[in-house]
Amino acid sequence: MSKKRKSIATVAAAACLLVVCLWFSQRLLMPKYISEIIEGRLIGEYYDNAGGNDVVFVGDCECYENISPITLWEDYGITSYIRGSAQQLIWQSYYLMEETLKYEKPEVFVFNILSMKYGEPQNEAYNRMSIDGMKPSMSKWKNVMASMTEEESALSYVFPLLRYHSRWSEISSEDWRYMFDTKKSFHQGYLMRMDVRPVTTYPSKTPLADYQLPASCYKYLDMMVELCEKNGIKLVLMKAPSIYPVWYDEWDAQIVDYANEHGLLYINFLDKLDEAGIDFNTDTYDNGLHLNTPGSEKLAKYFGKILQDTYGLTDHRSEPETAAVWAEKVKFYNDMKEDQLWELEEYGYLKSYGGRPVESDGSDTDSDAEAQAGAENGADAGGQADAGGQVDAGGQVDAE
Repeated sequence: MSKKRKSIATVAAAACLLVVCLWFSQRLLMPKYISEIIEGRLIGEYYDNAGGNDVVFVGDCECYENISPITLWEDYGITSYIRGSAQQLIWQSYYLMEETLKYEKPEVFVFNILSMKYGEPQNEAYNRMSIDGMKPSMSKWKNVMASMTEEESALSYVFPLLRYHSRWSEISSEDWRYMFDTKKSFHQGYLMRMDVRPVTTYPSKTPLADYQLPASCYKYLDMMVELCEKNGIKLVLMKAPSIYPVWYDEWDAQIVDYANEHGLLYINFLDKLDEAGIDFNTDTYDNGLHLNTPGSEKLAKYFGKILQDTYGLTDHRSEPETAAVWAEKVKFYNDMKEDQLWELEEYGYLKSYGGRPVESDGSDTDSDAEAQAGAENGADAGGQADAGGQVDAGGQVDAE
């Protein structure tokens, strides 16, 4: 081999080695979201479950903590998945819908409309949890460009090592253990919580200077309608039965008008609490921000009948192959439910699932006032991160 060829081979080998080292470093340094803020893994878990879902939900925590896909299956044979993430903004929901169509074509998309209140990018921490888990695609790139705050770099979403390079001092055993794999924690995108923290106070509705929902949000809602019409998919709008953050009647009226103008089904489940059998004394785990699993199952029973009656969704329970796949999902769901009930009996709180203990005087470590303040300022990470969460040097949510 000539010297020139040897030099080229050496340079090529060195370049390959550098790429491998950078890729390895990136896998090691990216947050794993295993013990804390597990919602950061929601988006990425979809790809192992893509395909065969008749209903796909998109939206924030009001999706992934308020309705149980397992109950939709057990009661109606509806196959579904929740592509939710913490404080998922409407453009993020749209691009997840767009990306979903590369993997499957559901009969129905369900969009939770709380994010209509946000007309501009909010917070890098939540952006990361909604975008980092997406596979490379034009949908992801457009999502990045629509979501970035002024301080962010688009390139850091393409090469996350640029964002997380300073995490070397924070590396833990979990980073090594889950560098090429992850822990299964969700049920078709649903986050289970069996604990109970009842509502003791209801939020006051502070008057706003302007109740008009942002034009930028209507732009993406129009895009959702167009995407669904183009692909022969039904679009359903929902407002989950969460009392925090406040959902104003003036906002609701605008969504009702929009749904009527575009022939969409819109359900505000705050108006259906009695019909769904939801009781905020027993069916919430965080003072009304989200339903617990018994509450989520009630909502799924109620909503599932509406979906099946309105759209004639197929009951897949008689299909052997599909039933076998879902039998495994049901077992995982029931096993986790039993484990959570055991922890509640043993410790008094969900020690391994992000729960917080009750103080010695019998009060919760989170007060209703704290819950309301957090919700009204955008807290949306399933109780795992406060509203003031910012991205620290390692890219994790730093609750302020």
